[in-house]
Amino acid sequence: MTSPRGGGDGTPPGRLYVVSTPIGNMGDFSFRGVETLNAAAVVLAEDTRHSRHLLDRYGIVTPMQPYHEHNEAKLTPRIIERLRAGDDVALITDAGTPLVSDPGARLVRAAIDAGVAVVPVPGASAVMAALVAAGFPAEPFTFFGFLARSGSDRSRRLVEIAQSPFTCVVYEAPGRVVDTLAAVAERAGVDRPAAVARELTKVHEEIRRGTLGELAAYYAAMPPKGEVVIVVSAAPAPVLDETALRERARDLRAQGYSVRDTAAELTREFDAPRNHAYRVARDAE
Repeated sequence: MTSPRGGGDGTPPGRLYVVSTPIGNMGDFSFRGVETLNAAAVVLAEDTRHSRHLLDRYGIVTPMQPYHEHNEAKLTPRIIERLRAGDDVALITDAGTPLVSDPGARLVRAAIDAGVAVVPVPGASAVMAALVAAGFPAEPFTFFGFLARSGSDRSRRLVEIAQSPFTCVVYEAPGRVVDTLAAVAERAGVDRPAAVARELTKVHEEIRRGTLGELAAYYAAMPPKGEVVIVVSAAPAPVLDETALRERARDLRAQGYSVRDTAAELTREFDAPRNHAYRVARDAE
């Protein structure tokens, strides 16, 4: 574990606060978030013009500094020096939680390596908002962020979503929603249940549920606007072929396999539950 290192005069290091901000509704900002931004020496914002509205709304006068994908490599060492000198720094993004499809990972890693405490200040998240409203099991789930626009990485992710045994969550630009729904449907089937959450927490919030085919057709006719989150239900569990399972069990037992070894082989070949495979193997004697 890296020990904290402060300034040369013995000053303890500051803290890096990773602060979630509203994804639409300004009322979703927490009391702790306001206190943290007020107390920080500087607020690192993805877009200072955008974040100015939030700070003004809550009367926060802390200086802001732009911190985004185009300058993070250059600025990160300077920010780490401020933290090591004792300044508290708050990191925010345009909306939601930093690092989640937004800049910040480089700075958090550098702070940890420098022995600076990283403090999360949780709050709004489009991932969680869409997940809990979609109507599918929320645990476990897989978050894919924004998919690549093309290429092998996009194809691989689409297959992973189609085959996943977990609920999957994807961010998407409004102009690519139909293409993504259709692409997942090609691999998962048009009848796979899904949901599209649009403009979450805002005036025109919409959560539309249906099959991938239905949703693709709807948004092809009614092009979506605003921020979009797609939630795809888990792939259905494969149907176990009991006849084939029992025939294979008898075959294995006839070859001299023990009940235990037969059950293990049935579990491997058919992905059968262990207890069920053992009972079938035992009955095959």
